[in-house]
Amino acid sequence: MDYKEREKEGTKAAIIGIVGNIFLTLFNITVGITAGSFALVAEGAHTLSDIATSVIAYIGFRIGQKPPDEDHPLGHGRAEAIAGLVIVIFLTVIAYEILSQAVGKLFSLEHIVAPGYLAGVVALFGIFINIIMSRYIINLGKRIKSPAIIADGKHQQMDILSCTAILISVILSNLGYTFLDPLVGLVIGLFVLKAAFEVGKDNINNIMGKVPSGELIDNISEASKSIDGIYGVHNVRVNYFGSYATVSMHIDVDPNLTLKESHNIIHEAQNKITSEIDIIKLVVAHADPYDEE
Repeated sequence: MDYKEREKEGTKAAIIGIVGNIFLTLFNITVGITAGSFALVAEGAHTLSDIATSVIAYIGFRIGQKPPDEDHPLGHGRAEAIAGLVIVIFLTVIAYEILSQAVGKLFSLEHIVAPGYLAGVVALFGIFINIIMSRYIINLGKRIKSPAIIADGKHQQMDILSCTAILISVILSNLGYTFLDPLVGLVIGLFVLKAAFEVGKDNINNIMGKVPSGELIDNISEASKSIDGIYGVHNVRVNYFGSYATVSMHIDVDPNLTLKESHNIIHEAQNKITSEIDIIKLVVAHADPYDEE
């Protein structure tokens, strides 16, 4: 996928996330206050954080799209993982606010009134909207290999669970179990905290250079050994930048080849890897004589 197409798709994901969550935030908080549902107000606070994380994800995406320069010869791809960690901070703050208020309501002496059924209708609507938004954003993020946008989509996915919990709590609260409304608010806070942990783990692994999958190493090896004159590969190292990766490796060739012949084989392997494996943007290969340590 070229630069312009990737930028276009990333912008589309950001716009959908921001516009959709602005609507859900206003809707949830307004109806939550009107219907007397703390859980729905908590969900509104959660979707408010979604707006911020969508903006952060897009900023990280745009910086990560910048081409290599003199100070960043391998590009700016890790900006997307850094944006993902900023999202973790927002999620943690929101989780703390929701959890502290929920615990306060559960252990206070104030009388808890069952929320109106309108809150349940809004929760059902939220489930439907969030399923569509989260699937679209995650799939798009995977297609353009953007950790920031995938993180944003996974955050959005948490809203499906929280809206489901709100719907159940509204029904049961009106059957007499009024404590369930703040209890669901507590569960929503835990969902947000869980999302923060998962997003943080994924993006720390990204920054630390964890290989996206063992299959990638196998694909690099297979692409190299399919070329005549290459007898094996070893010391394959993948430097992962989120949306792309660079590779350093050793390639075994006939020790009797001339320097030029060896160079041509190595060059062919580099081109084959970058053309067949979309995530690989740069390959640095070293020629080793076959059958020698």
